Amino acid sequence: MEPAQPADRVPADQTPPDGQPPVAPTPAAAVPEGEPALVEPPAAPGATPAGAAETGELPAPPPAVDARKSERSPKDMALSLLVLLIPIALLLAFYRGFLGGDQAVMVDPAPAVESARAANAFPVSEPVELGDGWRTVNATFQNVEGGASLRLGYLTPEGRGAQLVQSNVPPERLLPAELTAEGQPQGQTDLGGRTWQRYTARANEQALVLLEPNRTVIVVGDARDNELRHLAGTIR
Repeated sequence: MEPAQPADRVPADQTPPDGQPPVAPTPAAAVPEGEPALVEPPAAPGATPAGAAETGELPAPPPAVDARKSERSPKDMALSLLVLLIPIALLLAFYRGFLGGDQAVMVDPAPAVESARAANAFPVSEPVELGDGWRTVNATFQNVEGGASLRLGYLTPEGRGAQLVQSNVPPERLLPAELTAEGQPQGQTDLGGRTWQRYTARANEQALVLLEPNRTVIVVGDARDNELRHLAGTIR
């Protein structure tokens, strides 16, 4: 009878069964003292992961960094901006030069004046022979709180703004609304055979005011004093 063999001893006779190829003996992996037997040793650098070996697939490489994006200079960005600005500048020049983008839109004041006269709320006047270069850019008649108002807006020959306002709204309400609450009389002036009051208005504006029993007439704007006086003097 042979003596008992240790449990971890590999049998010396590894002859395979009939019809099977011989199997080479596999040395047992040494387990370091103090570590669990199931812990796998770390993979060596560059080694293929175990999962990849089983499936035949390799992990995707990290995305390549485009060095050109991080190396754009201020000059490149300025050229890109210039490429965008050139078409905009061309469109703006076409709009102004060929389509008249900077020119004020002129209107016919006749319908607003006729509506004011048909309402018969107050006597209605119009400028007569204003002269070349004066352009009507606004004309409205509307009922407002306390009465009605006819408003005609002009561009002067110097390209400044002026308005002619006629209304039967009481002056104590109309003047603060048109000239601001800080508008104050600055003396009298005679124009077209009538006595007008000179008033302060908004920051860069001045006004001429004609007070009559049935209406108040205001000429106001940022136009020069001689242009406002000319407008007020042509009202008939």
